[in-house]
Amino acid sequence: MSNDIKFQIRDLLKQRNAVLLAHNYMRDEVQEIADITGDSLGLSLEAARTDADVIVFCGVHFMAESAAILSPGKKVLLPRPDAGCPMADMVTAEGLVELKARHPGVPVVTYVNSSADVKAESDICCTSANAITVVRSLNEDELIFVPDRNLGRWVGQYVPEKRFIYWDGFCPTHERMTVEAIKLKKAEYPDALFICHPESAPEVTALADHACSTSGMYDYCRTSAATKFIIGTEAGILYKLRLENPGKEFILASPALFCPNMKLTSLEDVLFSLQTLSPVISVSEAVRIKARAALDRMLAVPRD
Repeated sequence: MSNDIKFQIRDLLKQRNAVLLAHNYMRDEVQEIADITGDSLGLSLEAARTDADVIVFCGVHFMAESAAILSPGKKVLLPRPDAGCPMADMVTAEGLVELKARHPGVPVVTYVNSSADVKAESDICCTSANAITVVRSLNEDELIFVPDRNLGRWVGQYVPEKRFIYWDGFCPTHERMTVEAIKLKKAEYPDALFICHPESAPEVTALADHACSTSGMYDYCRTSAATKFIIGTEAGILYKLRLENPGKEFILASPALFCPNMKLTSLEDVLFSLQTLSPVISVSEAVRIKARAALDRMLAVPRD
C-alpha cells in the first residue's frame, strides 16, 4: 500500500509542478520520498529557488509560514495544519511588543522557530546554525533573544561581552533530555561521542562533545573519524544519519526525544494535500514584508 501511495504522490507532484519538502525530524517514509530534506529555513530557501508553483511542506506551522514569507508567488501547503510548535507558541507578537516597550531601543533577535507575527516584530532572525554569528554582528551591547532561552544561553557563552534579555521559551522535546539519561548512555557507550542540539538545557550541552544544529550534525558525523555517536536531538534525524554513514553507529540519547507534532504528517496526509491543494498557509502582506525584512537582515550577515 505504501508503495502505491508513494507512486501517487510522485505523480501528483509532477502534475501540480510541486516540490515536496521534509524536515529532518519527519517520519522516515516521508523523508524518503521528499524532493528536499533539511532544516526549516534551509528548506524554505531551497523552495524559493525552484520553479515550482506549489510547495508541500512536511513540517510544522511556523516552517510553512517561513516558506510563504520567502515565496509569495507560490502556493504553500501544510499537510497537517494541526502540526504546531510548542516553543513557537510560547511567544506572541503582543507579548514581544510589551517586552520591547520595557526595553526601548534594544534589538530583538528572533529564532526562526517562531510565528510570522513574531518575526515581523523582530529586528533580525537567526537559526541554531548562525545564531552566534548573528548576535556578534550587532553593534549594541544588549539584546532581546526570543523565544528559546536554552539556545540564547548557549549563544551567550560564546558572546560574553553582550547582555541578553531572554524570553522564557523552550523546546519541550529537547527539555525532556536529562543529565541522568546522558550519563547513562555515556557509561553504556564510553567510546561514543555525544552530540546535542543547542535547544537542549545548559547542563546537557555542557556534557556534549559537540553542540550544533541538525545540518551541523550531518556534517560533523560525516567528517568525524569517530564511528559511534550518541545523538541528542529528535529521533527523526537518525534516518538520514544512518543512510549517509552506513559504517557508523548512531544511538538516540533518550527515548524522550520524540516530537509528536513532527510525527503527525503521514504519506496519506501528503497525498490528500496534493489531491485537494490544501490546506494553504498564507501570511498577510503587511506581516510578510516585515517578517521578510528580519530574515533578509539575517541572510545579509557574512558567514564566519
